[in-house]
Amino acid sequence: MTQYISFRRPDGTPSFGRIVGDTVHDLGAQGAPAWLKDVLDGDLSALTPTASHARADVSLLPLVPNPDKILCVGLNYATHVKETGREQKEFPAIFTRYADSLIADGEPLVRPKESVRFDYEGELAVVIGKGGRRIPREKALEHIAGYSVFNDGSVRDWQRHNIQFTPGKTFPGTGAFGPALVTPDAVPDLASQRVQTRLNGEVVQDQPISDMIWDVAFVIEYCSTFTPLAPGDVIVTGTPGGVGDKRTPPLYMKAGDVCEVSVGVIGKLTNPVIDEG
Repeated sequence: MTQYISFRRPDGTPSFGRIVGDTVHDLGAQGAPAWLKDVLDGDLSALTPTASHARADVSLLPLVPNPDKILCVGLNYATHVKETGREQKEFPAIFTRYADSLIADGEPLVRPKESVRFDYEGELAVVIGKGGRRIPREKALEHIAGYSVFNDGSVRDWQRHNIQFTPGKTFPGTGAFGPALVTPDAVPDLASQRVQTRLNGEVVQDQPISDMIWDVAFVIEYCSTFTPLAPGDVIVTGTPGGVGDKRTPPLYMKAGDVCEVSVGVIGKLTNPVIDEG
């Protein structure tokens, strides 16, 4: 399976590449920053490496470090709708995150000083390859560059201040994205892949993507109606039931914990948790 990552070269400049075993084949032009989103509307497999690095010599970045948009779907699994006590609506809830709230695989999630209710949310992330507006559902999958894994870490204390989600979703270092982009041809049966979250090794979320209320194609059609989608835009497709905030007793992330999110063959995202210094 071919995987693509964003990373910092040994000299500190950002780039992107293809990872094969312990080697990262750098696909960005040398001597300047290079961004994955700039090539997603083309054939990634046709890109020629400009250099190679040992995996140990580079540091991962969030898969798309600088997306124009991160659109998140709320309440997209019936189990999560039920545990929140909300009514299932005719259309999905959509909110946004900021790119600077995200970290890479392996980096620490940061519980803010203002929070004692820092929660996990494992999700499938969809990365747009071909942009468009009012993309019809039957064509929507043609606009996908690939899939990845997302932890939509939530500061519930601030999310519950009012009816809006945004303040609880944008504290720096509270979400994670990666480690790699997996192209659609490597995931022939997306619906059967399971979204699983483990906190300190214990499975706390586990559901197949087929349980989504609104599937990926519908969400692309819906979002592209109210905003144009561009290469590198990220759609985060919703979390299953089992979030810590709705458990009895509640289960929140704290310093010293390790949170792992996996989505079938797409990959696993692992992050320790620290308190903000």
